[in-house]
Amino acid sequence: MNRLLLISDSPDLGGHVADAIQSQIALISGPEVPTGPSQLFQQLGPGAPIPLVVVIDTASREDESLGLSARLSAECPGMAVVLLSEQPDAFALSALRAGACDVVHPATPLEELGRVLHRAAQVAHASASAQPVPGDPAISGNADARGRVISVLSPKGGVGKTTVATNLAVGLARSAPLSTVLVDLDVQFGDVASALNMHPDHTLLDVTRGPAARDSMVLKTFLTQHETGLYAVCGPTNPADADAITPADVARLLETLAAEFRYVVVDTAPGLGEHALAALDHTNDLVIMTSLDVPGVRGLRKELDILRDLGLGFDRRHVVINFADTHSGLTKADVEATINAGVDLILPRSRPTAASVNQGVPMLQSEVRDPMTKKLRTLVERFAPAPAGAPGTPAAHSTIAPGGATTNTGRTRRFALPGLKSGRDQNQSTEGGRHRFLRKRVER
Repeated sequence: MNRLLLISDSPDLGGHVADAIQSQIALISGPEVPTGPSQLFQQLGPGAPIPLVVVIDTASREDESLGLSARLSAECPGMAVVLLSEQPDAFALSALRAGACDVVHPATPLEELGRVLHRAAQVAHASASAQPVPGDPAISGNADARGRVISVLSPKGGVGKTTVATNLAVGLARSAPLSTVLVDLDVQFGDVASALNMHPDHTLLDVTRGPAARDSMVLKTFLTQHETGLYAVCGPTNPADADAITPADVARLLETLAAEFRYVVVDTAPGLGEHALAALDHTNDLVIMTSLDVPGVRGLRKELDILRDLGLGFDRRHVVINFADTHSGLTKADVEATINAGVDLILPRSRPTAASVNQGVPMLQSEVRDPMTKKLRTLVERFAPAPAGAPGTPAAHSTIAPGGATTNTGRTRRFALPGLKSGRDQNQSTEGGRHRFLRKRVER
């Protein structure tokens, strides 16, 4: 067994543990205990194997050792922890609560210590093999199953793409807690951290470099967890770091995440840069969106044409139009005629949405009563249908027909009074000419 890590500042103890297993061990020395798994992996350095058993010397740092043990147990299920204590009997209950599989005296005889460490390695192997993943046929019933990668794309910035991506991810996290991850692939100016009011310890640069890029268990410890149960890979804090992230890094990251999570939502940068194209190669569902204005619709048409030329038509494509209002002069029919494709969802212009962005609280997290919340929930249900009776699911209402018969319907019919045209009919003559003019301008 050569995948053992000892955390201790005692050189003699390191030799004692190495003799017990008759193999070389990794050592992290110093007065401070790593605060969590990610710091531990960083201290191991590049190229170091991921430990199977972590032995922590609790001398003079019991609370820190217990804290690290608890986090390793929760975040790294394929890893076993053994604690060394001068008073193992008195320390046993605390060690058990912190997830350690054993606690022994530092001066335990070599043969006995060797048995304890080998037993811990067996526990780690058993725990790792028992962890379900999306591709496990026993879980999914499909040998080819993997997580669903959903990329959110737009031809230009300022159309609410990150707002839609974060709300979609939060909504999916509500339906599949701890099984959804959001990746900020705007490598220069990503705003996912701001949109979710998070302060990440690690970013996209960290998860594509070092031990996190080689091991899925390490990768999970580098993710930032949101209060809704969503995991996130936030964009780099320095735009210059984008040069160090390659399309190959993106492809490897998405493949790893798709093997570990049910839903992987990708917030791409505007346009079709090399990172976005790398993400599209691994995408199952495409959400492509723009704003309801002439430049936005023209850009969407060009982007769809390019995707068709590249052979990226996507059977599961969802066209979303944002910032719709009655004063824009454009209609859904205008957009569909211009892009030569159907529009799946129209999102209204909304004041509460702007407030939610500034507060860093997505609409589907706060559940504010607004038409935009309902529309965003509709988008989520395209990927994870809401259970019956879920909050926000519209219920059919009853009406009484002539004769006392009761019928159920999901909508209310509106009737115009005899002799009066509806508002739509009254404005048709003036609005029709304006719509024809705008449609010609969009299609130019």
